[in-house]
Amino acid sequence: MSEETRVQFTEREALFYHQTIRPGKIEIIASKPMATQRDLSLAYSPGVAVPVQAIADNPADAYEYTAKGNLVAVISNGTAILGMGNLGALASKPVMEGKAVLFKRFADVDSIDIELATEDPDAFIEAVALMEPSFGGINLEDIKAPECFIIEQALRERMKIPVMHDDQHGTAIIAAAGVLNACFITGRKLEDVKVAVNGAGASALACTALIKSMGVRHENVIVCDTKGVIYQGRANVDQFKSAHAASTDKRTLAEAMVGADIFLGLSAKGAVTQDMVKTMADQPIIFAMANPDPEITPPDAMAVRPDAIVATGRSDYPNQVNNVLGFPFIFRGALDVRATAINEEMKIAAARAIAELAREQVPEEVAAAYGKNHQFGRDYIIPAPFDPRLMERVSSAVAKAAMDSGVAQKAIEDFDAYRHSLKARLNPTTSVLTSVYAKVKSEPKRMIFAEAEHDVVLRAAVQYREFGYGEPVLVGRTQAVIDKMVELGVGNPESYEIQNSLVSEHVEPMVAMLYERLQRRGFLERDVRRMVNQDRNVFASGLLKLGVGDAMITGMTRTFAQSIKEVRQVLDPKEGALPFGIHMLVAKNHTVFMSDTTINERPSPADLAVIARETAAVARRLGHEPRVAFLSYSTFGNPGGRWLENIRAAVHLLDQEAQDFEYEGDLAPDAALNPNIMKLYPFSRLSAPANVLIMPGLQSANISAKLLRELGGATTIGPMLIGMEKPVQVVPMTAIAPDVLTSAVLAASGVAG
Repeated sequence: MSEETRVQFTEREALFYHQTIRPGKIEIIASKPMATQRDLSLAYSPGVAVPVQAIADNPADAYEYTAKGNLVAVISNGTAILGMGNLGALASKPVMEGKAVLFKRFADVDSIDIELATEDPDAFIEAVALMEPSFGGINLEDIKAPECFIIEQALRERMKIPVMHDDQHGTAIIAAAGVLNACFITGRKLEDVKVAVNGAGASALACTALIKSMGVRHENVIVCDTKGVIYQGRANVDQFKSAHAASTDKRTLAEAMVGADIFLGLSAKGAVTQDMVKTMADQPIIFAMANPDPEITPPDAMAVRPDAIVATGRSDYPNQVNNVLGFPFIFRGALDVRATAINEEMKIAAARAIAELAREQVPEEVAAAYGKNHQFGRDYIIPAPFDPRLMERVSSAVAKAAMDSGVAQKAIEDFDAYRHSLKARLNPTTSVLTSVYAKVKSEPKRMIFAEAEHDVVLRAAVQYREFGYGEPVLVGRTQAVIDKMVELGVGNPESYEIQNSLVSEHVEPMVAMLYERLQRRGFLERDVRRMVNQDRNVFASGLLKLGVGDAMITGMTRTFAQSIKEVRQVLDPKEGALPFGIHMLVAKNHTVFMSDTTINERPSPADLAVIARETAAVARRLGHEPRVAFLSYSTFGNPGGRWLENIRAAVHLLDQEAQDFEYEGDLAPDAALNPNIMKLYPFSRLSAPANVLIMPGLQSANISAKLLRELGGATTIGPMLIGMEKPVQVVPMTAIAPDVLTSAVLAASGVAG
């Protein structure tokens, strides 16, 4: 892949992301009700005295009555920030907040960032050790070597909760998984391979130590730093480097790489030359993991050694060594068995689980994210970060290793049940949306933004391009759009395609097309020309109809009803389809799809059946096994009423042909969603709470969707417009730039359409 495929953004955009809505990336949300005086009495005084006394009597009860068991501290002093160097504790806070977000996103681990303003290892150790009662685990981050070794070792000895410096062991675990699979592909055994390592910082030495623990022989590894080979007897070598000193007469990296089977690089851009790669053994394994640019790029390495397997730390090349594959799930497993440490056995178990997962059939959502059907091989030795199986496989392997090695304080009796609980912790929509974004990056689309003079729309359009999703087509007055881009700090605004209906070359063919379409509906040619020239939705829809773009976004400046009316002057429904809208409500552990919330005021039984089938299909494309409930004020006829027949007729229509999803109705919302209420109706065809809600009419649907958006705790995506001949999305007038961008990506991906 080329350099241009990397995610691009301006400094202004990065700052805006961190500033908008509320500063930072994390917040604290209460997990218990806090609405009444009784709630407050239970949460604090006097009710809190009861768990206080219980914990005083039995400290292990802290895991039962507090958040300690699912709480990890991400701690740094900012002395080695993301390859940027020592910028201080305060400057490291955005990174630590980001790490906390990743813990939650990938493994449902609650995390708090803590930045310590000290470079004194003893002071750092003392501060962290004193916080042991607060946390279930400690993730150390961005601490420079050699202090990081001292700090981690001291804390591991002193604390009885898991402590891991992710820069060391996270990288090591993922790299080790890749090495295992590269050796598997090339027919090597770990005990036989010769390894050259460049770099002697935290990550490099951790990688070296882990592969030795897994079977690579000490005498077969040569480690180099900026002064060359670390050999036995070399002066001025600290204790951490000397542990890996080699008995060799080689003194340079170039000499160390001669005949080497494996190169592990955690050093600097350009440290490895093509001549060095030429001297390696047959089918060389090259892990060039310098951040942000590798020691040698995969194309340069493959140019001289096409038989090589190459991995880097970058997402724009195959085989990315990405720590997010490891640390969330390692801590998840450690927390779930209340481990007192993260030991070598747990790290090896994680590496092997990751390696074995890559060898299995790649799930459809992962293949879709790559834009092609990747399978285990030279370009796929490490799983993708959004592989939904990582949570259950890695966490359970780590938990079992903790139990087997004697550091677990709580046993898991049924690992099948545990793996099922791990899958249930995360909302599959979150993972699938990640793959949707990746799919659009791999298959960029031209997106028509119909209201490009609006700053929210324009910001989303700029992000659409800069994040690699495709080219925006901006509809608006040319100078007005350019002026707005300048105001927003967009670089090189002239590079964007702007379609102005007063001067566009597409006006004449558009007028001809629309006049032929509308002339028997009471429109004169001058009426059509006026619409094209003056109505941005008509003009933008005409551009979409003519193939100028692949999809279209509108809605910020006009109501949904008005926008869809104007769009439908130009575009028809898909053949045999019924246009309708879906609101997607995304909560922590579940997603609910609600239809039709935007178009059909009183759908017929046939309409309801179509809406149910199509919404179920959207739910499945977003990773859910659909369970459809036709909602009503009534549950199976209680109470009765004249509005039930449409629902029952729709269910009857679905019964006429075999469906590949569960459905039931008529159901009141509690009977569709509350497991305790559902038990009263054992004959119901729903095996679990519904996740697709088919509303009986537009009034109840639209009211419900907007109430939930304003009062509910879930994130609302949509409405998503389904059933048009071309992908069109109409966003709410209250949308912010991320909402518009999400709608654009969904339109481009084909998930909503």
